[in-house]
Amino acid sequence: MAQALPDEDRRSVRKRRAIVAAATEAFLDHGFRGTSMDAVAAAAQVSKQTVYQHFQDKQRLFNEVIADTVRSASDPVHEEVRRLVDSGRLERDLRDLARRLLTLVLQPQMMRLRRLVIAEARQFPDMGRHFYELGPGRTMAALADTFAELGRNGRLAVPDPRLAASQFNWLVMGAPLNQAMLLGDDTAPTTRQINRWADEGVRTFLAAYA
Repeated sequence: MAQALPDEDRRSVRKRRAIVAAATEAFLDHGFRGTSMDAVAAAAQVSKQTVYQHFQDKQRLFNEVIADTVRSASDPVHEEVRRLVDSGRLERDLRDLARRLLTLVLQPQMMRLRRLVIAEARQFPDMGRHFYELGPGRTMAALADTFAELGRNGRLAVPDPRLAASQFNWLVMGAPLNQAMLLGDDTAPTTRQINRWADEGVRTFLAAYA
């Protein structure tokens, strides 16, 4: 059984969470450059010194916002991708995965963060790399590994698992992601739209690789 944290450590954890939550809202509302550490401290109801005790500078704080937001979407998807290896109904489970992937990626908060990271990527390339490695890159790597395993056991025909992973990803997400990114519409798509994009993407994927 894990030992309970001392009171001081629990307070530190709560403050850190409050800072990250306040910073997330501030960055998404005002952008990276338009957000100050003073504003984050005020919103989190902590001192500016406390913010700097947890995060040495604004870029590190923004990287934590990226990690916190992206992992909330990528962690469940990553686990679902790995479970495909043991799937007894691969087509159904691929559809379920595609639907979950779209639902998580097209969350309004995730779209706003993605736009912000892209806007700052030229000046702060580490931010873009951080977002990619935790989110799309991690998912694509898991898909490639899983498709390779499904190829070895004869469930799929995948001469190039990395290419197959990329094609699966963009068959499912290409149109809705581009639409959301470029048109600036933060309205979450309906379940019917999600299912149509996901199901048609999987159908096309399996036509090539089943």
